[in-house]
Amino acid sequence: MNDPTVIIIVGPTAAGKTAAAVRLAQQLSTKIISADSRQCFRELNIGVAKPSFQELKAVHHYFINSHSIREEVTAALFEELALQWTEDIFREQTGTGRPPVAVMVGGTGLYVKAYSQGLDTIPPIDPGVRQQIQQMYETEGIDWLQAQIRNSDPEFFRVGEIQNPQRLMRALEVKQSTGQSILIFRTQEKKHRPFKIEKIGLSLPKEVLHDRINLRVDKMMEEGLLEEVRGLLPYRELNALQTVGYSELFDHLEGKLSLDEAVQRIKINTRRYAKRQMTWFRKDPSVRWIDLEQAGNIAAIL
Repeated sequence: MNDPTVIIIVGPTAAGKTAAAVRLAQQLSTKIISADSRQCFRELNIGVAKPSFQELKAVHHYFINSHSIREEVTAALFEELALQWTEDIFREQTGTGRPPVAVMVGGTGLYVKAYSQGLDTIPPIDPGVRQQIQQMYETEGIDWLQAQIRNSDPEFFRVGEIQNPQRLMRALEVKQSTGQSILIFRTQEKKHRPFKIEKIGLSLPKEVLHDRINLRVDKMMEEGLLEEVRGLLPYRELNALQTVGYSELFDHLEGKLSLDEAVQRIKINTRRYAKRQMTWFRKDPSVRWIDLEQAGNIAAIL
């Protein structure tokens, strides 16, 4: 790595990305930019698997506890902030005698894409279509959105964030306004970045990943996830809380599910989310996949 470089560690949830990123940042004496669309929220802790206190103390992380659930955080905002943080990290390393390097880690594919190559330009959306979809969502809920996407845009349903109502409404309004899937517009020319990007994907057998997910959910419950969610119940309609681990426990607290049913659904939905993450990242030919056992040797591999 003879040029300014950002190493991006990607992969499914529970694959060990955070630990690998911390080790790598320590080896390279640099900082970490998180590319996770939920760990940025101060009010969310246990359910989003934030880095531990020890990990945050060992290496400075950007985009952790940086925003409130009441704020709108988008891929476009992340792109803007992350590029500025990259400049700051590189500037701090001026005069070290080696090319500057930064580490990024996260499983939010759209955020990684926005940072790496910019966002797509989507045609204007009919305001009437947007309003109608919003009204139907408020009346019928996320199940209606998921059914609409499953029928009208099955490819997005397969790879998109189908637990996120904002993503679903955006995909549906694009489909209804243009007649095309939102995925069609994800083909624009890449923006030039004034640094190299090296992407490393952490891969492990499906059965191992599923065991790690199940154990993580059990640990979250032991650490007090239910009480965390209980305290957030008044805000459950906020977009930031439409996520796995919170939605299911909200349903439990409202009497729709038993606690055991809610926990099992968290495990199932987390496994499904991990599958969608892998589908997204596997389509990126620039990702170099390594086994989890190699995660401590990323610097040597590069």
